[in-house]
Amino acid sequence: MEENRPGDFKRELGLLDGTMLVVGSMIGSGIFIVSADIARQVGSAGWLTLIWLISGIITMIAAVSYGELSAMFPNAGGQYVYLKEAYNKLIAFLYGWSFFAVIQTGTIAAVGVGFSKFAAYLIPSLSDENILYELGTFKLNAAQIVSIITIVLLTYINSRGVKNSKILQTVLTIIKIVSLFGLIIFGFLLAAKAEIWNANWSDTWNTRSFNTDTSSWLPIGGTALLTGISAAMVGSLFSSDAWVGVTFIAGEIKNPKRNVGLSLFLGTFIVTIIYVLTNLMYLAVIPLDEIATAKSDRVAVVASQYTFGDIGTIIIAVMIMISTFACNNGLIMAGARVYYTMAKDGLFLKKAANLNSASVPEWALWVQCIWASLLCLTGKYGDLLDFVMIIVLIFYILTICGIFILRKKMPEIERPYKAFGYPILPLIYIIIASAICVSLLITKFSTCGWGVLIMLTGIPIYYATKPQE
Repeated sequence: MEENRPGDFKRELGLLDGTMLVVGSMIGSGIFIVSADIARQVGSAGWLTLIWLISGIITMIAAVSYGELSAMFPNAGGQYVYLKEAYNKLIAFLYGWSFFAVIQTGTIAAVGVGFSKFAAYLIPSLSDENILYELGTFKLNAAQIVSIITIVLLTYINSRGVKNSKILQTVLTIIKIVSLFGLIIFGFLLAAKAEIWNANWSDTWNTRSFNTDTSSWLPIGGTALLTGISAAMVGSLFSSDAWVGVTFIAGEIKNPKRNVGLSLFLGTFIVTIIYVLTNLMYLAVIPLDEIATAKSDRVAVVASQYTFGDIGTIIIAVMIMISTFACNNGLIMAGARVYYTMAKDGLFLKKAANLNSASVPEWALWVQCIWASLLCLTGKYGDLLDFVMIIVLIFYILTICGIFILRKKMPEIERPYKAFGYPILPLIYIIIASAICVSLLITKFSTCGWGVLIMLTGIPIYYATKPQE
């Protein structure tokens, strides 16, 4: 049993809490929306399902690979620590810098805006079309205010101690899992039609893309197909991201050498099952053309209307509000631990290295809150997500390469848990993720190029701010 020293984190999170953090952080609003874009890019039931399945499998491979690293370094900071140990402080800082600049804070902003968009279904005056203030080109809308209020509220709850935030996370995530399974089961029982299912699967692997200008399908193959697949996978991979958050809070998990790796596996496995089943339900209830042309991409709303009638819209709105609220709670809780660990290394604002009386990094939480709230005001969160994904993938690739490096660099260190399927599965992840990165740089350079640039701007900042050795 590990003792807590004064000024240390309290180990108050068990296996269930860790697993619920993984599941709760992964499931935001993506599964309710992203399938429309995937359907437009690849145009067949087989490819739609396969893309979700591949995204789930490579996410699980990455997660179980991280299990080895989490057992070796069972402390706060997670991925930042693994990169520092495998490479050096510069690589770790570039991760932390990108994490603070766009990865975590941009995701928090986008998820907050997702919450407010669906809150507007219940209270129309909360929509982003309700402009409250204008100054030149800047427009402040009600949805931005709502998203900032939720971010501030969750930051406050988290600043009061990990026990409050863990109870909120676990309860909301269990509600989220049960309601998603409810949507899947009722969809199959009440709205599934054999003729829709058969029609959707009649051209299982016939690839085509939807032209929104002409509202017609065009057959695709070769390079166009690869472009479509990589563009489609951005959405499914983003919907499957944020599982890494549990490694950031390893300092607060009981028996972290066992429970962090197990939380990663169980969490990513549960989410993959939910995502694939949800898409099979969509394909049983909605014709593929309607999936591709769902209003504002809200596929789940269409499915719920088929299943529950007019009240379906409200059911989905409430589900997404619970989902995004729990998602942001997990992101806010986990993110602050990275800045705390960076500050301990002298690579972030000094005050972020302090824990408050509730043993949480309160200062780091509020700095994150302020920057995420400012990103809400830019109105550019859609662009942010486009280039967040490439930075995330680059650092996942580097971290999993770190397993190979650390096996040579630190052969003697205890490894209570070893990467599953090493070296084959980690190598498969590195190859697939690298191919997606290259494809994204070729096909979406205008946004992904910015992502890489933001990451590289960390290099001069590192040398300008790093403490003298």
